[in-house]
Amino acid sequence: MRISFVVWILLVLFFSACKNNELRNDEEFITKIAFGSCGREWQELPIFNIVVDHDPDLFIFLGDNIYGDTKNMDTLRAKYKRLGDKASYQKLKQNVPILATWDDHDYGWNDIGRHYKFKEESKEIFLQFFEEAESSERRKHQGIYHAIMKEFGGKKLQIILLDNRTFRDNVKRHVDEFSDDPRYFYHLDYTPYTHSDSTILGEKQWLWLENQLNQEADVRLICSGTQFSIEYNGYEAWANFPNEQQRMIDLIGKTQASGVLFLTGDVHYSEISKLQTQNYPIYDFTSSGLSSTWHFATPNKNRIEGPIMDNHFGLISIDWAPTDPTIMMETWDIHNNQRIEYTIPLSEISIDGD
Repeated sequence: MRISFVVWILLVLFFSACKNNELRNDEEFITKIAFGSCGREWQELPIFNIVVDHDPDLFIFLGDNIYGDTKNMDTLRAKYKRLGDKASYQKLKQNVPILATWDDHDYGWNDIGRHYKFKEESKEIFLQFFEEAESSERRKHQGIYHAIMKEFGGKKLQIILLDNRTFRDNVKRHVDEFSDDPRYFYHLDYTPYTHSDSTILGEKQWLWLENQLNQEADVRLICSGTQFSIEYNGYEAWANFPNEQQRMIDLIGKTQASGVLFLTGDVHYSEISKLQTQNYPIYDFTSSGLSSTWHFATPNKNRIEGPIMDNHFGLISIDWAPTDPTIMMETWDIHNNQRIEYTIPLSEISIDGD
């Protein structure tokens, strides 16, 4: 039987449409979350253009989103405006939904915690810049901690934005405690607290976090300005507050919260760290250096990928389609080169493998 040319064309178009639809359906099962930290507002920040090219579902700022470092709120507003007016930021904002938390330089100044006198004013400027709704829960409590829940084909993604500044005690100054340790070829700023009443999150935020972890979710991205799963290195990190770090691990066990993965910033390089716990390994994917740079990476026995010292952003891709969904962690540099790719099954970070 002969098929007319017109019928043949229609059949080709039909099967082509079916194939493209299958691809689109497959893509609907993949959630892409881009993130980064440490961008200097006076620099061009072309990395945002590359983020847009990867078409993520969301971009998360992890802190040091500008370098405010001021007690003058007019100066702080002007620095946010400088970021907001940048063509690359405008492109990001127009193409990708944005979430944000802060770290020290956009909260107040270097390494500051709860004693910053202008934290309420700084919070209001932060919320205005990121266009937080007047009805937002963030406006109803101290600090900027926040959480959202997204659903993708029956699977739930929880994003938890911690505030590790508003309630945090001062870090403890280093006084030669590790001066004989050959790992530390550089000056150490801080040393771990030994007493249990030191805090990063404060009691109200801890209670809020427990409530969040009790909610049903398949994957939970906990966003923290400072690194969680690294070993002590003399700089700011959860390792300087070991009781708080252990409290987080214990809370994950208490709430039976599966699927926890940390996204962190601060250090001006990218790495993946893996901290083995009694629950399951806590992966910490650090992306820091949207435009800032650093000249060395500190010792980290928990590092399994990196460090990447060039400017970059991080990308999480969750493939919900398999029976055991997968989470791919990638670092993409300023030249759009993939520098890290590391994939884990969701079952690896689940309580009892559930």
